[in-house]
Amino acid sequence: MLAPSPPLAIDVPAIGVHSNLQHLGVTAENTPEVPAPGPHYDEAAWFKYSPAPGSVGAAVILGHVDSATGGRSVFFNLGVLRPGDEILVTRADGSVAVFTVDGVRRYPKDEFPSLTVYGDTTHPALRLITCGGEFDRADGHYRDNIVVFASLTDTR
Repeated sequence: MLAPSPPLAIDVPAIGVHSNLQHLGVTAENTPEVPAPGPHYDEAAWFKYSPAPGSVGAAVILGHVDSATGGRSVFFNLGVLRPGDEILVTRADGSVAVFTVDGVRRYPKDEFPSLTVYGDTTHPALRLITCGGEFDRADGHYRDNIVVFASLTDTR
C-alpha cells in the first residue's frame, strides 16, 4: 500500500498504451466524466473521486475506445488484456505503482455493476474502463462497458 499521490501517466505494455492522465470528476448526471472532444480526447483520465492508484481502494481510470472522427483511441484494445498482464501508473511522488490484471469483464451499460466496479476494496486495486460490445448506431453509443480489474503487486 502506498501513501496517496495523484497519478500522472499510465502504461499498459501488453497493448502498447502510454498516456498522460487527466484528472476528471463527475457530470451533471452524477456519472464519471470522460475526456472531452479536443486535443486531449485520446488521453486516459483518472476519476479524481476514487482513491489514488496504489492506495487502498479501487482507483478508476477511464478512456475512450474510439471516436467517429479519429478512429482508435487510448483504450481500443483494453478487452484483449489477460490475467497476469501489467499496468504501470506513474505517480506525482515519483513512484510507479505496478498492477497485475486479475480479470477482464464486459457489462451491458444498463446493468453496470457500480458497486462491484467502484466499491470499496481491502487492498490497492485498479479499474480501467472503456466502452465495448456492439455499437448502437441509433443512439450513437456502445451498448457495453469493458472493465479491467487489477491489483497492486509491486512498486518501482
